[in-house]
Amino acid sequence: MRAVVAHAAKDLRIDTVADAAAPGPGEVRVKIAAGGICGSDMHYYRHGGFGVVRIKEPMILGHEIAGTVADIGDGVSGLAVGDKVAVNPSSPCGKCSYCQRGMRNQCLDMRFLGSAMRMPHVQGGFREYMTVAASQAVKVPAHVSLAEAAVCEPLAVCLHAGNQAGPLLGRRVLVTGAGPIGALCVLVARLGGAAEIVATDIADAPLAIAKKLGATETVNTASRPTAFDGWKADKGHFDVLFEASGNQQALVSAFDVLRPGAVIVQVGLGGDMTLPINTIVAKEFQLRGTFRFDREFELAVRLLAEKLIDVTPLITATLPFASAVEAFELAGDRSQSMKVQLAF
Repeated sequence: MRAVVAHAAKDLRIDTVADAAAPGPGEVRVKIAAGGICGSDMHYYRHGGFGVVRIKEPMILGHEIAGTVADIGDGVSGLAVGDKVAVNPSSPCGKCSYCQRGMRNQCLDMRFLGSAMRMPHVQGGFREYMTVAASQAVKVPAHVSLAEAAVCEPLAVCLHAGNQAGPLLGRRVLVTGAGPIGALCVLVARLGGAAEIVATDIADAPLAIAKKLGATETVNTASRPTAFDGWKADKGHFDVLFEASGNQQALVSAFDVLRPGAVIVQVGLGGDMTLPINTIVAKEFQLRGTFRFDREFELAVRLLAEKLIDVTPLITATLPFASAVEAFELAGDRSQSMKVQLAF
């Protein structure tokens, strides 16, 4: 079968790889249909990795995937050949102390699709078929497209961020960075009943999509550098910040418009930052991290199934997987794309 394989920075190939193994007990083989290009995939494509993580051997990319069940192993119930499924890329060990405490996203022996954090690397899902544990193949109803189902993974990331933020009902929410994750944070804030959702970015195209997804106001901070001034009165305006850009300036500039006691959820990753600790202390900010997801993946599927969330405005282009290089280049152009998917 064929797969999208990263060999090094800017060396992305369509390779022939070994066929997916026949499913063993408790496993299913999935015919992949749709795969979304994530920020981490872009880092592997552009730079060969991120931080200290580097590609050391050819690695199939992709962890935002969905398809149909092709074969079923012994002992599998609840799934049938032909079922649509969203594939959960997380495979926690279930045995370590964090798994036992219900913090499976912090598993000490996590296997996450398309990750070079381990050696050998964990091969990803941008391939024609793959075999996974049946628990990773979450059934989606017929009315949910496989393109939508492939958005379950980043949606789960943002649902976990929403859980980290706490109650959002009636809150004034600021989202800095309106890329795919920021845009999905807008959706989560709207689902949570936020009274006001302001999204910021330095480009107009992603802000237009954030508006479609439920932002009550959008601000291009590059063209409107004084837009925050009206929200600085009385020590700030916003109750919750989802910082999705990973940019130090975006985070620090938001401090003036956050009210005392505000919750800051740092969603974006951008390396080390220098923060004004005196401001954090004086305004009693609650700075919280958020990492991947756990049971939020099943919640993401349910929200799509019940039509409580619409992710279709997020999907701006779909290209055949054989055109992966073109798709990755398009995904890197924020003026033209939000979420680019590969079709298998």
